[in-house]
Amino acid sequence: MAAPVAGKILGEVLPYLELQQDNEETKVESKTVTVPDITYKTLAEAEKILKEYDLQIKYDGNIETKEKENIIIKEQIPSSGITINTGSSINVSF
Repeated sequence: MAAPVAGKILGEVLPYLELQQDNEETKVESKTVTVPDITYKTLAEAEKILKEYDLQIKYDGNIETKEKENIIIKEQIPSSGITINTGSSINVSF
């Protein structure tokens, strides 16, 4: 007796919560980009390039904006040419 009532309630609540019924899977389509080569560029240049690709940059420490023009990137992970999702991070070392 409770099952039909619960089913009706869930049938009304799930669409409101934007959840799929009947265990339907939804595929989230991610955009992908090819990682650009930012080695031997300044940190400021690299940040600008990665922003155009909708990618983030990660490095250890805090660096002031004026110092970013003098810091040269020696290594990046992942390497250039690899396909990754937009919004991903590129780890760099100086």
